Amino acid sequence: QVQLVESGGGSVQAGGSLRLTCAASARPTINPTMGWFRQAPGKERELVAAMKWSGEPINVADFAKGRFTISRDSAENTMALQMNNLKPEDTAVYYCTADRLQTKLVLGRGDYWGQGTQVTVSS
Repeated sequence: QVQLVESGGGSVQAGGSLRLTCAASARPTINPTMGWFRQAPGKERELVAAMKWSGEPINVADFAKGRFTISRDSAENTMALQMNNLKPEDTAVYYCTADRLQTKLVLGRGDYWGQGTQVTVSS
């Protein structure tokens, strides 16, 4: 069973930056789609961004455009989410996910999920 492990969360002030990473214990599947979701207290889980295994972004939420960048990390089987100009409304638990099918992943139905990492942005 492939495991996804997120890291890099923490507490920052508004305007600050964080870099999240997601390390997969192995390549999740053939040509997987990878992505980040987030869930704030009392809200539904929402897509942040998704990419092909090559690192090509394929979905980026409007709130993330211009501030967040999804990419392959230099470490093997690792994905990153660079978050700049963070706002208090970005406070949430961020989850890494993977699936063979893009359509399943962007709907939040990916087969593989990490345990989540907390991001807290103070004003």
